[in-house]
Amino acid sequence: MELRTFHHHLLQGFMLLSLISNCYARFVVEKNSLTVTSPEKIKGTHDSAIGNFGIPQYGGSMAGVVVYPKENQKACKSFDDFGISFKSKPGSLPTFVLVDRGDCFFALKVWNVQQAGASAVLVADDIEEALITMDNPEEDSSSAKYIENITIPSALIEKTFGETLKKAISGGDMVNVNLDWREAVPHPDDRVEYELWTNSNDECGVKCDMLMAFVKDFKGAAQILEKGGYSQFTPHYITWYCPQAFTLSRQCKSQCINRGRYCAPDPEQDFSSGYEGKDVVIENLRQLCVFKVANETNRPWVWWDYVTDFQIRCPMKEKKYNKECADVVIKSLGLDAKKIEKCMGDPDADMENSVLKEEQDAQVGKGSRGDVTILPTLVVNNRQYRGKLAKGAVLKAICAGFEETTEPAVCLSGDVETNECLENNGGCWQDKAANLTACRDTFRGRVCECPLVDGVQFKGDGYSHCEPGGPGRCKINNGGCWHESQNGRAYSACLDNGDVKCQCPPGFKGDGVKSCEDIDECKEKRACQCPECSCKNTWGSYECTCNGDLLYIRDHDTCISKSGTEVRSAWAAMSVILIGLAMAGGGAYLVYKYRLRSYMDSEIRAIMAQYMPLDSQGEVPNYVSNDRA
Repeated sequence: MELRTFHHHLLQGFMLLSLISNCYARFVVEKNSLTVTSPEKIKGTHDSAIGNFGIPQYGGSMAGVVVYPKENQKACKSFDDFGISFKSKPGSLPTFVLVDRGDCFFALKVWNVQQAGASAVLVADDIEEALITMDNPEEDSSSAKYIENITIPSALIEKTFGETLKKAISGGDMVNVNLDWREAVPHPDDRVEYELWTNSNDECGVKCDMLMAFVKDFKGAAQILEKGGYSQFTPHYITWYCPQAFTLSRQCKSQCINRGRYCAPDPEQDFSSGYEGKDVVIENLRQLCVFKVANETNRPWVWWDYVTDFQIRCPMKEKKYNKECADVVIKSLGLDAKKIEKCMGDPDADMENSVLKEEQDAQVGKGSRGDVTILPTLVVNNRQYRGKLAKGAVLKAICAGFEETTEPAVCLSGDVETNECLENNGGCWQDKAANLTACRDTFRGRVCECPLVDGVQFKGDGYSHCEPGGPGRCKINNGGCWHESQNGRAYSACLDNGDVKCQCPPGFKGDGVKSCEDIDECKEKRACQCPECSCKNTWGSYECTCNGDLLYIRDHDTCISKSGTEVRSAWAAMSVILIGLAMAGGGAYLVYKYRLRSYMDSEIRAIMAQYMPLDSQGEVPNYVSNDRA
């Protein structure tokens, strides 16, 4: 049986009508670029549709040689039966196998080719049509094992392009192609927005088992990304509505809530026993409200704890898939149960539920993202993820959504990407002595970017040249300038004033970068040239001594007498003291003379006033009598 459908329907019975199956539905086929690099006559770039299994190399690319087998061209049988191997020899390009569509599932073709040692699979369409997405087969336990173990990428190509490749190969040409996933996910900034369309039902078969295993395995990485502010995650749940004519039917009542507005298939596909579809809708609604309440308290990552704990503690198989068990989980995580109940509303009310209505609206594609029809579906930066739903594969897609150089550490681990800086330093500048490099590993490869060390930014092209610049640059390897020490003395040509130039210090000459040579001030007569001077050159400076008791003054390059200097200094000090004393004594004498003279004047004036009028007095009466007889 050939798989012609490209999405998996979860609809059950005539009563369920998908919101996205109307005339406005738009499913977007996620593509990557396929470039033929040789032979010259067929060089060019073509679209290819990413398979929804295996591990596409999101954020990367892969080059290989295309091989078209002479037998088992539809790859529906094991290539061991034909003695065919596609393993590449050491040092040669990987092998990409081209096979034809038809007769068996897409996933089985890829599995058989992988088992034969190929690195990728190209499936050529057998009809002229627009590209479709190769999906997993319908629920089939026999195919579950090999689907889980597919690790190589695969892509569907158009029939005409497939015929072109076959013709070139049959003509003896070596066909080289490059599969490129670097632009499969937009990467505009330093935060990735992603969403998971999931389901709380744990009894829907292989896909549910894969989904549950993924959520448990990815929880740790998801919470690291969320707590670090690197990502914004949103869970979503698909629901359907019941056709108006059947809202009162037994089937709709058992599968739906809010009068047929929100429905889910019966978990056991048995209306007469076990859990009902409406039980799934209610738990989906509860998980949405857990996320909303946790998000209100700035702990959106708690959703991952609730979902994983609920899967473990409240499985359908143990008949614990109910409100009582959910409440225990909610309480253990410290969530507000009353707020969650209020968010859920009344499932029996004949009215819209705002939370689930929002989910139904979100199912319809917007912008570059198509309608969500495959369950589960992961959407990264508004592009639907295609490939195996596994931690490593999904992490590659999320990491591909970061702008280069902004990826968190979890994206640079060895199991997610290859560190290109480990080999030949990525071809970038490096200073082995100072253990500095311009190579910066990124998820997509590497960039050569002069480093920032201890607050000092190196400047240059990053490939052949980097040097520190700005204040503090001399702390880093002396700013790339000359430096040397001898006999306890150290000199550097680096000036820590923001100047990026290297200049030999005083006492040296040279370029300041590779060398600075000592200047012989004595020989070149730059100092110590006074008649009484005796000059001796030292490294970076000089020593100058004077004859006899003379003292050398370096600033004036001259000698003066030590004794003369001391006597003159003593006399100068004594002179200051004597002058001070003389001035003090003279002042005291003048005060004394002034006060004495004032006292004498007052005494003389008093005596003379008794015998004659003074200028300052009026007439004084005469008391001498002239007696007459």
